[in-house]
Amino acid sequence: MINRIVLIVLDSAGVGAMPDAGDYGDEGSNTLGNIAAKVGGLNLPNLGVMGLGNIIPIEGVPPVVEARAAFGKMAERSAGKDTTTGHWEIAGIILERPFPTYPDGFPPEVIREFERRIGRSVLGNKVASGTEIIKELGAEHMKTGRPIVYTSADSVFQIAAHEEVIPLAELYRMCQIAREMLVGPHAVGRVIARPFIGEPGNFTRTANRHDYSLPPPTPNLLELIVQAGQSVVGVGKINDIFAGQGITKSIHTENNLDALEQIVQQVRQPQHGLLFANLVDFDMVYGHRNDIEGYARALEQFDQYLPQIIAELQPTDVLMITADHGCDPTTVSTDHSREYVPLLIFGETIRPNVNLGVRSTFADLGATVIDLLGAGQLPVGQSMAKQILKH
Repeated sequence: MINRIVLIVLDSAGVGAMPDAGDYGDEGSNTLGNIAAKVGGLNLPNLGVMGLGNIIPIEGVPPVVEARAAFGKMAERSAGKDTTTGHWEIAGIILERPFPTYPDGFPPEVIREFERRIGRSVLGNKVASGTEIIKELGAEHMKTGRPIVYTSADSVFQIAAHEEVIPLAELYRMCQIAREMLVGPHAVGRVIARPFIGEPGNFTRTANRHDYSLPPPTPNLLELIVQAGQSVVGVGKINDIFAGQGITKSIHTENNLDALEQIVQQVRQPQHGLLFANLVDFDMVYGHRNDIEGYARALEQFDQYLPQIIAELQPTDVLMITADHGCDPTTVSTDHSREYVPLLIFGETIRPNVNLGVRSTFADLGATVIDLLGAGQLPVGQSMAKQILKH
């Protein structure tokens, strides 16, 4: 009997370009492999003994003869390479078409309607790095009170505002208006509030970011678990990614370290169901900024915390570690990359050293979660339960 699944998503920790990566401009991407080569090897002893180095060659993380976990990698069947698509596919939702993106900014009719509804004109309306656009337009924003609208290679409508110029409540209201507007052909995956503080030349984004995602289709993993009378605890931006649906408890986190501490605390508490966590710094702080050294340090920080998490696991708990896409900081691009994602499954009930191969969809993970919890069945995905369970 499995009582709880602890599912940790290392946001953007891809393990090599998928066969169709060229269609996305991502040939040669390999987030973990390329980072390891650039820094002269990663120090990940705990992930190593679990079998991370058995999935792909990673300098500093050699393959082991007897991995402590079941290991493999997963391909994304959905079109796209963004956070929402990856997490939704884990939950059993396959997208045939990617969410819309806006490499030239949003169409005039979208911006005009948004300005009409919020009663202000906007700045920006282009593809930009969040830190760079507030450097560029932050001073003008402070003078005029006009919010900064921008996007990225992802399907996002982002609104940046200084907390002392546009209060958080008003910024969040603007985001809600945008979310209500952006449906149909303009149904972006996420509307994101990007508040910041400081003075020109020294702006800093705050932890008050908030994502407004499209509601996920049903049925999906989270809702089925809740319908079975079990709990779903979201740590980090899980609640935002699923628009609060199928979440019985949400824990906001400020960064990876905060999220790791929250995971340890939550694992200590009795729970029947799913503890679903996202570690966003890999992607947001390091991947998108092409910070190779920072990404490497963040991976090593997670590895150092892993024994604490494992020590708190109950005999009926299962730990799963994966990712949602790639974001290779060694490439010229600062965008997500179309990559396979790693898969490690560990616990007292799990057979060690099982090679799960290359799964054809992230949904295989969701199908396994719901199978182990006895909470029903997803419409897509093949459960790996029979391969990994000791009995």
